Amino acid sequence: MLLTTKQNASDLHIAVGRRPTLRIDSVLIPLASEQVLTKEDAEGLAQALLDERQAKEFQEKLQVDFSFNFEDKARFRVNVYHQRGFTAAALRLIPSRIRTIEELFLPPILHEFTRIRQGFVLVVGPAGHGKSTTLAALLDEVNHKRSDHIITIEDPIEYMFSQDRCIISQREVGADVLSFGDGLRAILRQDPDVIMIGEIRDPDTMATAMTAAETGHLVFATLHTNSAAQTIDRIIDSFPPNQQGQIVSQLASVLVATISQRLVPAQGGGRIPATEIMLVNSAIKNLIREHKTYQIDLVIETSIQEGMLSLNRSLLSLVKQQQIPLEQAKAYSLNPAELQVLMERS
Repeated sequence: MLLTTKQNASDLHIAVGRRPTLRIDSVLIPLASEQVLTKEDAEGLAQALLDERQAKEFQEKLQVDFSFNFEDKARFRVNVYHQRGFTAAALRLIPSRIRTIEELFLPPILHEFTRIRQGFVLVVGPAGHGKSTTLAALLDEVNHKRSDHIITIEDPIEYMFSQDRCIISQREVGADVLSFGDGLRAILRQDPDVIMIGEIRDPDTMATAMTAAETGHLVFATLHTNSAAQTIDRIIDSFPPNQQGQIVSQLASVLVATISQRLVPAQGGGRIPATEIMLVNSAIKNLIREHKTYQIDLVIETSIQEGMLSLNRSLLSLVKQQQIPLEQAKAYSLNPAELQVLMERS
């Protein structure tokens, strides 16, 4: 596991019939110094990671999520699972130090989201593109600049916060609370100011999160969606038709911003974020209420002066700063043709 940190890898994969494999800058690289893993090797490695409760869950559900500290030198988010009857595992390295918004090369406007007293802020994007890291940066800034009670519900707990000006209560699904839903339903009785939901997985959790934002709390959460417009559609469509009218109205009222991000391979190694920022102004509120989410991209593109940022504008900026090649920008763009037009005009 130490090789994961020494090689600056993001993930370690354990699978029968392959050498242990690292993911470095999005590329899977087998460890040539290690032997090909047998069935017994994989089972032994997995069992060494599991405590009694986790081993029982793995036996019952055939997969389990948890976090793991390796000799106080590294922390991992782990998923142990079965594939073709064999045990396998994926370990995501969690940096020991929470980086700031500047250190993550995120847009400065994210500082504004840490000063809000009430509302709903969503960090969205594909799996493995830094959503949890961005959330941690936002929460840690709140921790250092406000005197609040922050409660997180995570599955599993990833970044460990050192309390500064804030009280921080981190609750792990399975260990501290039975489910996201149970945790959220009880959370308003725990006197929170700021709530962080590691991942919204079902309509009940979404509804409770919006209600918490509606009743005077700042709520941060993540979703696996690709853009602001898709996020709005996904939220609304997850509810039955007879509830969607109420959800549309509530969402337009409580949503403050969405941050959509991609981690793009950078020139010279590493990855750098390209971001889309949507601020929910009166125009966006009206589009949500009128079910015209297809026009959201246009509002983002024409509201740069308000602090909004389209993904293509972010990618273009990275290309012009020679931080990423144009080919990578096109590969990560949701509209490569538009990106090419912007390139030609710039």
